Amino acid sequence: MKHYNIQNYIRYKEDIKSNMSMIPDLAWEEYTRDQLIIKFMPLVENLARKFATSQQASGVMSINDIIQEGNAGLILAVEKVDWSLMAESTDQEKTLKSFFAKRIKGAMRRAIDINRGNMRIPEHKLNEMRKEFGADKKMVAMFFNSIFQSIDGMQSEENNSIYEIADEPVEYNNHMLNAYLLSLMKTNLNWREFEVLRLSYGLDCDKHTANEIASKIDIKGSSSYVRVSQLKRQAIDKLIESVDHSQVIDFV
Repeated sequence: MKHYNIQNYIRYKEDIKSNMSMIPDLAWEEYTRDQLIIKFMPLVENLARKFATSQQASGVMSINDIIQEGNAGLILAVEKVDWSLMAESTDQEKTLKSFFAKRIKGAMRRAIDINRGNMRIPEHKLNEMRKEFGADKKMVAMFFNSIFQSIDGMQSEENNSIYEIADEPVEYNNHMLNAYLLSLMKTNLNWREFEVLRLSYGLDCDKHTANEIASKIDIKGSSSYVRVSQLKRQAIDKLIESVDHSQVIDFV
């Protein structure tokens, strides 16, 4: 995030406070256009502060710039209010906030996207990309969770005589899959996280207990096995966050 222009930001806050104090308490439909804009300028600032600390705005726009774009979105939104529909609402303030917030955030996102680079992507495509990114992460999570849970399941099966019957051929080559998992782990995990997963699931060795792993990676104390369990979950979550869906799509 770019640094605040402190003087401008303080002046802006003082102007809002001064203007808000001059607006009487009225029914929502009785406010003028300008009064309504001023009443909801604090909402713009609250939303701008969230955008300014998010990854998408980092290094792209300052909070002052984001507030300015949000206020432009608020002005357009005020002019689009349908008061006949608003009269049907049981909580007009909440309805107005929701209506304005959606358009304010849209104005902020558009400004951030425009200022990020020279190539302009249509907004409907950007919205599709944002939605698909969430779906892609679910795909990655499904891959890693299913893989590690299935390996865990094999441990109890090995001690049951019914599983001495030869298995049917599986779709994927386990050795190749293990090698691929190890390569993803080496790329995205630190040494301790890598070792915890490798030893826990026996990807290129025999499976180890939590206490054995703690000894190997030099974790001491009576609750060392708890720390190993935490590292295992941390490592899986880190893989889900770091690995792109294109790297696992063929296995899902």
